[in-house]
Amino acid sequence: MTSPQHASSARWAGMLFGLSVVAVMIVAVAFRTPHLKQRPMHGDEAVHGIKFGELLEQGKYEYDPYDYHGPTLNYLTLIPAWLSSRRELSQVDEWTLRIVPVFFGVALAVLPVLISGGIGRSGAIVAGMLTAVSPSMVYYSRYYIQEMLLVCFGFAAIVCGYRYVRGRRAAWAIGAGACIGLMYATKETFVIAVAAAAAAIAAVVLLKRKESGTEPATRGLRGRDIAWAMIAAVAVAVVLYSSFFTHPRGIVDAVRTYGTYLERAGDKQIHAHPWDYYLRIILYWRYGDGPVWSEAVVVLLAIVGAAGAFFKPERSGLDRDFVRFALVYTVLMTAVYSAISYKTPWCLLGFLQGMIVLAGIGAAILLRICCCIPTRAVVVALVAAGCVHLGRQAHAAAGEYDCDPRSPYVYAHPTEDVFLIVDGVERAAEAHRDGRDMPIQVIMPGADFWPLPWYMRSFSKVYWRSDVEPNEPSAPLILASPSVEPALLHKLYELTPFEKRQMYMFLFEPPYYMWLRPGIQMVGYARRDLWNAMNQPPAEAVETEAAP
Repeated sequence: MTSPQHASSARWAGMLFGLSVVAVMIVAVAFRTPHLKQRPMHGDEAVHGIKFGELLEQGKYEYDPYDYHGPTLNYLTLIPAWLSSRRELSQVDEWTLRIVPVFFGVALAVLPVLISGGIGRSGAIVAGMLTAVSPSMVYYSRYYIQEMLLVCFGFAAIVCGYRYVRGRRAAWAIGAGACIGLMYATKETFVIAVAAAAAAIAAVVLLKRKESGTEPATRGLRGRDIAWAMIAAVAVAVVLYSSFFTHPRGIVDAVRTYGTYLERAGDKQIHAHPWDYYLRIILYWRYGDGPVWSEAVVVLLAIVGAAGAFFKPERSGLDRDFVRFALVYTVLMTAVYSAISYKTPWCLLGFLQGMIVLAGIGAAILLRICCCIPTRAVVVALVAAGCVHLGRQAHAAAGEYDCDPRSPYVYAHPTEDVFLIVDGVERAAEAHRDGRDMPIQVIMPGADFWPLPWYMRSFSKVYWRSDVEPNEPSAPLILASPSVEPALLHKLYELTPFEKRQMYMFLFEPPYYMWLRPGIQMVGYARRDLWNAMNQPPAEAVETEAAP
């Protein structure tokens, strides 16, 4: 029989745990939601935004096995678009897009609560708070790409799998299967996480048999439940890749795509980085005169947590099988991603989440082995200081350094000159009689004009070119790479018949050239009559011949 005193203590502990969960959620939201429109759209974000526009306006999505990844991001973005009554891409803004990864970033911070039975309540709260304030997690939770969704679905699959093993409820098995299906429909690299999880489960089983001759908790799983999980995984993936059965070829392409991605993974030229690239971002990064970036506190606590794999359960108060799973899974994920030469910084999120879970376990172990209140207070203070340290970096990453190349999270990112380019185009449209129907030519070799298609999505006559077209009539407004200037000037002032030649003026203020991205410049030209209308108020609208 439980004593009243014990029951009261349990209630207080439960209330404290509940309040801590709310605190984690509030902190996660506070770091992820402010100023979502502030950072220029990355080229990848812009590409996904334009692709979403096809789904929003035409109700059409077709999976491309060569690029763009899976359909979940697009379909999930319909929710905030519809809720805010956006029916056209021109009505959609950065907030509408970025709130999707924000949601999954917050969910990822709360999910450790569901495995508190395995890592302890204190471990779950610490893991949640570290996720909430991690600069990597915060920055990419505000990024309209698939990575945050992939990591959230992956961790949710682990959570559901753990809950099923503990309670044998079919709903958890189906949930795990559905999450795996969502992973598949999010990004092709899901196979790395699934393979690492399968290997980790096998390792736990083998260790259990070797040590005690007994079977782990996975023994006796019901075949029917596993079958339902597999059906859920396949059903979710098929429905999404087939675009709700309107594009059956997407199912075949979802398998065929792995030839492309295997080739890309071994590419030594595109996005190639040394094996320790991710570890340097996590442990210590400094570029030029920029600040030091480090999430070493997570790694240090994770090392302590890894020791829990070798403690007896009665000593640590943890589920040793789960701790071992988390350790093997994280090590394998880290090793595989480090071995692949093709690297982008957001890909570290998958194994960083594993490190964060181990860090929560490490904090729980430290609190358990500290027997007196003063030493526990020291542990709490140190963990809190670590969270503050991470939070300061997260604030800087999402604020002052959100597109600064001195941040390790900023990768091939457009500069703030993008806003000046767009402002110049907007001013030209205001001065032109056709407004946003004004013809515009954008000439960038290799179609290297992203993210401008996103920012110019409300202009109806933008002609995107990779080279100067000699026989194409020149638009009143031209944006071009400096590399094509000689060919462009030759066209404007030599190939064009004398009686049709018109003077073109620089669109932007000195030094005239804007940085689209580091290493990628852009120059703007406005035809003389348009330039006069822009610069001699009151501006008179200009009528012009349309470019094809």
